[in-house]
Amino acid sequence: MTALGTASVSALRQYVRAAESAGMDTTALLRNAGLDPATLDHDDGRIEGDQLQRFIHLLVEQTGNPILGLETGDFVQPGSYSVLGYITMSCATLGEAVARIAPFERLVGDMGTTRLSVVGDEIKLSWNCNYDDPVVRPQLVDNVFASWVNYARWLADNDTASPTLVKLQRRSPGPNKESAYQERWHCPVVFEAKEDSITLKKALLDTRLRQPDPMLRKTLEAHALTQLASLETDSDLTSRVKNSIQKQLMQGITRQDMVADELGITSRTLQRKLSQEGVSYQKLLDEVRLTMAEDYLLNSDLPIPDIALRLGYSETTSFHRKFKSVKRKTPGEFRASGGKP
Repeated sequence: MTALGTASVSALRQYVRAAESAGMDTTALLRNAGLDPATLDHDDGRIEGDQLQRFIHLLVEQTGNPILGLETGDFVQPGSYSVLGYITMSCATLGEAVARIAPFERLVGDMGTTRLSVVGDEIKLSWNCNYDDPVVRPQLVDNVFASWVNYARWLADNDTASPTLVKLQRRSPGPNKESAYQERWHCPVVFEAKEDSITLKKALLDTRLRQPDPMLRKTLEAHALTQLASLETDSDLTSRVKNSIQKQLMQGITRQDMVADELGITSRTLQRKLSQEGVSYQKLLDEVRLTMAEDYLLNSDLPIPDIALRLGYSETTSFHRKFKSVKRKTPGEFRASGGKP
């Protein structure tokens, strides 16, 4: 594995579809990037990150298109996001879908990481691109944001839903090309900004999606956690344990022996290995519980006693006490404040 990690074949396909639409010889492009065209035949396949970066570089060079990334966002499909796409399809609201980007985005690839923050009545999604090729980086960011907007509109069955502001670190592609951003995003776009981010009204997260299916989402998330675990290296035991804990908590279970069994080791070995990494099972359990609690409180209508039960607490009061000790607010106060400090 290279320093750029890996990327899903699903992510590659979006660029290939855009190239084919432009009448390009994608077979030659793939081979020049060190990729076998047959790679596209495997839905669950992955490629090296430097291969995807090379493919996008060649695509930009051959098209000479300074807004290629923006335009490739027009080719997004649920499958472009691997299993994450199908998880978001089964969510009840746009907020539920957005909340699943960060935990599962690695399934799409190691191209970058997402951070969500709440500022007043607005939500900001910041994306940190891991690719360092100066030709590729701005196009990749444009693609990610354009794909997000298009896919969110499709999920919500609302072609007019738009951000309130988009900030891009890239330079302007020129006055004659800037209009393409406005036409697609219907909001101000700031170039040469200090960050790459999309801001939207928090109320937009309440938008109901077209085909919610809680049971399917639960099944898909369990599958996604298994896939995430398979991507981790043997040295990243902490991440693997967290994934296993999260999978258990979806069933309301918190058993260390079952986590150890899933990892193919004994409970004693698990304790020893975690200790070597400077953590404990209880600490990881608390961290996963907190993350899932925040998600449930902000992105679902579940009663707080039901949330406590799902997180493996025998009593709601225990959940209240633990949550408040970390967040300085009760679960009810946290939900009412929308997660604001």
